[in-house]
Amino acid sequence: MMIRTATYEDLPALMEIFSNARAIMRASGNMNQWNDSYPSEETVRTDIGNGHCVVLCEDGTGRILATMAFIPGPDPTYAVIHDGRWPDDSPYHVIHRIAVLEPGHDAARTLLDWAFSRTGCIRIDTHADNVIMHHVLRKYGFTRCGVIFLANGDPRDAYHKNARHVNDLPKKDVFLRAENR
Repeated sequence: MMIRTATYEDLPALMEIFSNARAIMRASGNMNQWNDSYPSEETVRTDIGNGHCVVLCEDGTGRILATMAFIPGPDPTYAVIHDGRWPDDSPYHVIHRIAVLEPGHDAARTLLDWAFSRTGCIRIDTHADNVIMHHVLRKYGFTRCGVIFLANGDPRDAYHKNARHVNDLPKKDVFLRAENR
């Protein structure tokens, strides 16, 4: 599999991935996260334009299997955390809008490995009802730190992982092939 920065030509495939991700959420009981218009095409275009949207592509075909926005912090919605605390104040990146075309392929783990090959500290949030993402994050070693509120006031469970403290960063050379294509 290959990870690369998304382009505007990827937009139709990205919107399909987000549509499928919403269906996966609904099928797992998460009825309240990502309404039918989120993320909007405008949001995804902004992620692409800022160079924050990355895609995981299938070898050979180039078919996009997953995506995420990988954004340098600080993120204003993470400035205040309720019912907990951040474990440290290290510089961090944020992952938003992580989505897979279909379950399997170990796509979320591959994207998280790629992200940690670029930074040691990541924060991410998810809806309380998103049991799939909670499972993925706990399995990957993230710690739930409390609740943050989005700009629209919606609460999200906030997670943090600082791999610099546990010395478990993936080796960067694993990802060189993907970046040099």
